[in-house]
Amino acid sequence: MSHEALIRLSVFFGMLAVMALWEVLAPRRKRTFSRKQRWPANLGIVALNTFLVRVLLPTTGLGLAAFAQARGWGLFNLRLASLWITVPLTILVMDFVIYLQHVLFHAVPLFWRFHRVHHTDPEFDFTTGNRFHPIEIFISMGIKFAVIAALGAPPAGVLVFEILLNACATFNHANAFLPLRVDRVLRWLVVTPDMHRVHHSIEKDETNSNFGFNLPWWDRLFGTYRAHPRKGHLDMTIGLETPRDPEQCLSLPRMLRFPFQPELSEVKVPTVKGETR
Repeated sequence: MSHEALIRLSVFFGMLAVMALWEVLAPRRKRTFSRKQRWPANLGIVALNTFLVRVLLPTTGLGLAAFAQARGWGLFNLRLASLWITVPLTILVMDFVIYLQHVLFHAVPLFWRFHRVHHTDPEFDFTTGNRFHPIEIFISMGIKFAVIAALGAPPAGVLVFEILLNACATFNHANAFLPLRVDRVLRWLVVTPDMHRVHHSIEKDETNSNFGFNLPWWDRLFGTYRAHPRKGHLDMTIGLETPRDPEQCLSLPRMLRFPFQPELSEVKVPTVKGETR
C-alpha cells in the first residue's frame, strides 16, 4: 500500500504504451480521424478530470476504505475476514455496481446527457476509454464511495479493483486486432475490444448492450450481451447520430458544454435491453 501511487502510475502509463503500440502494429479498423484531431481533447479531459478530483474531493476511494476500516464501518468489518475472501468479493461487487451504474447512465435521460460525451467520439481507440464528462466522474465517485463504505471494503481490494478497472477500460477500448479464436475464448473472462466496440455503435439497440468494463458475465446474465454489430466491426459506424460534426465532437470546450445544450441532447433514450446470441 505504501507504493500505491507508483503502482497506479506504472500500470496506467504501461497500459497506454502497450495499447498505443498494439494499435500501430495491428489495428482492428482503419482510422478515419488522425490522432492529432482526437487525442488533444480526449487526453485533455483526462487531465482535467484528474485535476478536479484531486482538488475538489476530500479523499480517494482508497482513503475512504482505510478510514472505514479504522472505524469498523461496513459489512466486511462486522466480522474479521481474510483478505483472500474480502478482496475478491470487493472486486466482484464493485464490478457489478459499475455495470449497473453504466446501465443507469443510459436509461435515465438526465444521466445520459453527461454520459453521451463518452459516446460522441467518432472513433474508437484506447483514449476513448477515459473520455468522460467531469460531472459524470463525480457522480461515479459518489456511487463508488457509497459502495466502499457499505461494504467496509479493504484498501487492498479497492486498489486492485481500481487498477483493474483502469487497465481493462484502456484495453477494451483499443483499436487492436485479436485473432477471432482468441477473442471468442477471452471474452468469457474479460471484456474484449470487439465485445465493447458494439457498445459504441451508432445503432441505438447496439449502444444499449455490452455494458461491462471488467467482467463480461453481467451482460450475459442480464440479457444485455450482443456478440457482434449487424454490419460487422469493419463497416459499423462509431458514435451517435447527433452530433457528427468533428469540430463539435473533437473539441474539449464543446464536449464540456454538450450536457447543457438541449438541441444536442438525445434525452429520449430507448429501453435498455440486449440480445443474447
